[in-house]
Amino acid sequence: MIKLITSIEELPPILEASLSPEERAFISSGPGLPFAASAQFAALAGPEKDDPLRQQIIPDPREGARDPFELEDPLGEALYRRAPRLIHQYQDRCLLLAGGGCAGYCRHCFRRVRMSAANSFISGAELVPVLAYLREHPEIREILVSGGDPLTADDWALGELFSKLRETGSGRTLRVCTRIPITAPERISPGLIELFSQYRPLRISAHINHRRELSPGSRQVFKALTRAGIPVLVQTVLLKGVNSRAEVLKDLFQDCLSLNLRPYYLFQLDLAPGTAHFRLSLKQGLALYQELKTLWGPEPGLPPYALDLPGGGGKIRLSNADLAVTEDRAQGRVYLLRDSRGKLWPYPADEA
Repeated sequence: MIKLITSIEELPPILEASLSPEERAFISSGPGLPFAASAQFAALAGPEKDDPLRQQIIPDPREGARDPFELEDPLGEALYRRAPRLIHQYQDRCLLLAGGGCAGYCRHCFRRVRMSAANSFISGAELVPVLAYLREHPEIREILVSGGDPLTADDWALGELFSKLRETGSGRTLRVCTRIPITAPERISPGLIELFSQYRPLRISAHINHRRELSPGSRQVFKALTRAGIPVLVQTVLLKGVNSRAEVLKDLFQDCLSLNLRPYYLFQLDLAPGTAHFRLSLKQGLALYQELKTLWGPEPGLPPYALDLPGGGGKIRLSNADLAVTEDRAQGRVYLLRDSRGKLWPYPADEA
């Protein structure tokens, strides 16, 4: 079982003592995403208010604020929902929301509305329409198994799920989207790695935001995964005050490469409710990424800077050419960003 901290009294004493009266009050009665952190992650966090790990797990009263452009469903997943747990937006891959809970709630989570409610691991009844859809759509070559975090389920449940997904098409890749190697590395047992090996082609997509998240336990887990031939992709969210310096990102990506992990995407933070204090503007993000490219130099391995267009436009890679401010009658000053089909989508331009 993963040890979860769900009350401030369970925090490490130095972290508990660092909580302000406002933070304590917000944790007790704040709206939205509840408080939960893994014992592992809490032990890594420092007591300073600007500590990059502390900021990711301690609820901030600013989460109660709501910007007018923030969305309950920032990626527009409802537009592409083919079953209660299945989203099919891109032709060759689909997203299965299999996992129920998480080993801690990241304060920047873009599925924070869904994660505020009690969710269990996908049931047999919920899987029936998923399997039927997959059989009818052979163009799907990859299934992203996400949640919540699917690795909060036990090995037996995961094996049953992987087996049934495999029955719909043996050549499909399973991509397990997880933060468990960071938040609860003890969950990645030799038995679980063997299970992954049985269902190849399978790869892990790990969410890592800061070098300090790579504890000795996490490093051992990633080494064990790659030794077993399980590819690991790394997705990072750009977060103000957490990793919003070029040197911090460079250190993280270089550390990942040294562990044979592939930095895959650096994401602009989605427009989820209560996350504005973490969000850089696009202009700031692009300037930071340009600084990172200069610092990185010509060597390969730097992930692209990407954004999921709010409302369902899909993923795009950002460049300075994307930014042109216009006036929108409903939303004010916006950028119009072009998706892969040429359609323009508004994104808030908060620079003067």
